[in-house]
Amino acid sequence: MNNNRPLSPHLQVYKLPLTGIISITHRMTGVFLSLGLVFVIWMLQGIASGESAFLQIQSILHYPLVQLILWGFIYALFFHLCHGIRHLIWDAGYSFNRETMDKYAIFELLASVVLTATVFFVFF
Repeated sequence: MNNNRPLSPHLQVYKLPLTGIISITHRMTGVFLSLGLVFVIWMLQGIASGESAFLQIQSILHYPLVQLILWGFIYALFFHLCHGIRHLIWDAGYSFNRETMDKYAIFELLASVVLTATVFFVFF
């Protein structure tokens, strides 16, 4: 067996561009949002089930890890929204040059952080 054969390149060999990282993150946030919706539906079902279920859900929501997950869910929602708007711009045929794509990627990240922070400061 010849062990000197070259290996196929993979993600650990390449340095992904910012747009590639954003694209992968967009897919991950989509999965996270899908899983998070199960939690939201569970909360709504608990709220509709009566006072004891509501109090149980409220007590669970006070755990720091659960709050961190919820804020991650809110950030994922805004990130996914901002990336979706970026895709609409691409669908219209705009901003395909490298410099504009990188600027929009940074803007997308900043906008999602600002939107999440706005929700935090408005509601808490």
